[in-house]
Formats: sequence, structure tokens, C-alpha cells
Amino acid sequence: MERQQIFELYEWDPGICFRHPDRGVVDTTVVQTLRPRLGPAEEVRACRQCVVAMEAERRARAEELGVQYEPGHAGNGLDHR
Repeated sequence: MERQQIFELYEWDPGICFRHPDRGVVDTTVVQTLRPRLGPAEEVRACRQCVVAMEAERRARAEELGVQYEPGHAGNGLDHR
């Protein structure tokens, strides 16, 4: 899948990437929502570069596990059935 096709699977807004906070505000997407017992939920955001890397890692892991890879879920783990 091409980078642009991956980008189109996500909603992008200005934010801080969890892997690259020193870059400041860049295009990011929510890849996970943390829901602590106390306090409000917090969104974990990733930049375009990180989303592509996360998708590549998910694709490789899916191949290792013999499960179907479905792009568009960069912050989610894979089903280990």
C-alpha cells in the first residue's frame, strides 16, 4: 500500500507526535486513547512518518503470525488467535 493511501485512512489534525515531541506541532492522527482511572482520557497522537512506520511493523507482525493485515489501525495490536 502506498504512503498516500495509508494517509487517507486517517484523520489528520495539528498535534504533538508521541515519538517526536521535539518537532512541535505537526500533522498528527490519534493512534490510541488512554483512559486512566482518574482524570480525563488522553489521546496519543502520531505524525505521518510514525504512522507509516507503525503500519509497516503491523504488516510484518501479521505475516509472522499468519493473520490478515488490515491497514488503518496503527495504534491497535494484532489478533493473536
